[in-house]
Amino acid sequence: MKHNEIDLSGRVAVVTGAARGIGLAIADRLLASGAAVALWDFDDRQLDETAPALRARGAVAPIVVDVTDEDAVAAAVRQTEAQLGAVDLLVNNAGIGGPILQTWEYDVATFRRVLDVNVTGVYLCCKALVPGMRERNFGRVVNIASIAGKNGSPNFSAYGASKAAVIALTKALARETADTEVLVNAVTPSVADTDILSQFTPEKVKWMVEQVPKGRFVKAAEIAALVAWLCSDECSFSTGQLFDISGGRSVY
Repeated sequence: MKHNEIDLSGRVAVVTGAARGIGLAIADRLLASGAAVALWDFDDRQLDETAPALRARGAVAPIVVDVTDEDAVAAAVRQTEAQLGAVDLLVNNAGIGGPILQTWEYDVATFRRVLDVNVTGVYLCCKALVPGMRERNFGRVVNIASIAGKNGSPNFSAYGASKAAVIALTKALARETADTEVLVNAVTPSVADTDILSQFTPEKVKWMVEQVPKGRFVKAAEIAALVAWLCSDECSFSTGQLFDISGGRSVY
């Protein structure tokens, strides 16, 4: 797919969950646009596999971090700043889906784990990086939510609840930073064509495709293109907004 040029030269970005899938596509697109990118991920082995190819694109700092651990996030910020400089762009992509179960079948520990990664992780990264953006009067925060946070997703209630919380957090933080040039937005994709599809039966995959008026899954590169624009100076007046990329699936 041919890229439109988006100028992020001189910017430093953090992308969480950057070792694979949507996060990897976002990191790749930001690098192609001229940003230096810190790849934050919990999976050290996958980071080791991913980082060399991305280094051909530009300045990369692979950093192993558990986004649910406040001390680990603070350490990752220090490492990022030491290697790349002050952070201008934060893409909160790290997340887990959790098991495919009816709501009453979840055990409490599993439900809490999904919310811890998907919500607390976003909160901790924002808490660590947004104050510096405010001081410098520039920043872009893009949170990867989901259509499940708007429409709900049967047998995936923990995930949907967590993404609804990300949407609310996005809107609150955007209003708190509206007196600065720090913009906070969320992207709400429908199911992407990534390895997440391996969790589902062929029948479930067929059902999910049928829910999308465009008749296909969104590509990770398409999500990355939207994120890159939201990180750019051209996006200068949109904050606290949800940017759907759902092939027409979203109903509001």
